[in-house]
Amino acid sequence: MAATTSSSPHSLFLQNPNRNHPFKANNFSSFTNLKIKTFSTRRTPMSITCASTAAAPIQTQIQNQEGDRVFNFAAGPATLPEKVLLKAQSELYDWRGSGMSVMEMSHRGKEFKSIIEKAESDLRTLLNIPQEYSVLFLQGGATTQFAAIPLNVCRPEDPVDFLVTGSWGDKAYKEAQKYCNPKVIWSGKTEKYTKIPSFEDLKQNPDAKFLHICANETIHGVEFKNYPIPNNATGLLIADMSSNFCSKPVDVSKFGIIYAGAQKNVGPSGVTIVIVRKDLIGNAQESTPVMLDYKIHDENNSLYNTPPCYCIYMCGLVFDYLLELGGLEEVEKMNKKKADLLYNAIDGSNGFYRCPVEKSVRSLMNVPFTLEKSELEAEFVKEAAKEQMVQLKGHRSVGGMRASIYNAMPLAGVEKLVAFMKNFQAKHA
Repeated sequence: MAATTSSSPHSLFLQNPNRNHPFKANNFSSFTNLKIKTFSTRRTPMSITCASTAAAPIQTQIQNQEGDRVFNFAAGPATLPEKVLLKAQSELYDWRGSGMSVMEMSHRGKEFKSIIEKAESDLRTLLNIPQEYSVLFLQGGATTQFAAIPLNVCRPEDPVDFLVTGSWGDKAYKEAQKYCNPKVIWSGKTEKYTKIPSFEDLKQNPDAKFLHICANETIHGVEFKNYPIPNNATGLLIADMSSNFCSKPVDVSKFGIIYAGAQKNVGPSGVTIVIVRKDLIGNAQESTPVMLDYKIHDENNSLYNTPPCYCIYMCGLVFDYLLELGGLEEVEKMNKKKADLLYNAIDGSNGFYRCPVEKSVRSLMNVPFTLEKSELEAEFVKEAAKEQMVQLKGHRSVGGMRASIYNAMPLAGVEKLVAFMKNFQAKHA
């Protein structure tokens, strides 16, 4: 990493001037030289110039350097679409003539009201969300919903079924033990979370309040391709969709609640989206904290307290972008093309690379794989980073490698990774 001689408080952004992100080091160094010509406590026109960019707008610089952008295969926070980042940057200081950044405007003002309403409207269009469902933009990550869901849907004595296909499903189950009476009706732990069971073989509790699944397990790379039908009296299916939310079409009407952290496919970390059937709202346990009560947030249109405004704004830009692509049907086609390319490279390597997950349930989003010669794995990650492909090291609990290829990962990124894998194999076979 190149050293920096800057003593600016922003010097951390300058440590690698060769990385090209829309908010890359070179651009941040420009921001440290901002010259504000006019400013007062009253909102008046403000002129801003950047000493090192006066002759060339930042957006132009980004577009000219787009070719050397790092491919980020992190499981989250993940890469956002370049077009979305450019749009957000163009509105960083002045959101559509308001004279304010989204980061400084009141969450109760008309400007932000239009932002959150459009974000919800576009999401409803993307997922074809029925009117009998509410959309909530909440804080605390999907992990907070592990507690919020049983508190809003159950009584402490209510039985609940959990189908555990990975670490996140297991964590949801353990948290639910504090608020209801959960039972794991199937777990893939003994087989290292590499499969999903036949739904016909599940021994569901007919009195269970709901059946919970994690639709895509980020760590182990297991994804539901279809969904179980609850046998309980309420017929309530609940899904954590954090890792594959808005990566493909979903029939929302099959679920009582869908929840997802935004930081994989639809925005930066900080906002969690909850899609909840309206008849499930207003039944919270008496001890439910106000910040976990769906009714409070629903009645206040997700504005009971100050929400993560900028994160919601970014999600809105992503929803608009996905609609421009043609909707989730087109998004799914692109994701399948990327995943097929990578899985075919793994399966066609004669055992040099291996994916442990059963083929029928391999994730389109998170691709774990190992090397036949495990001693080469550290070198693989190191050499890939030199080629500007980062965050390929597998989760600490499973080892190996993991390539997360969310919506914003371009096909070119996967093609580059596959070419690197083939060259690496040729060098070490």
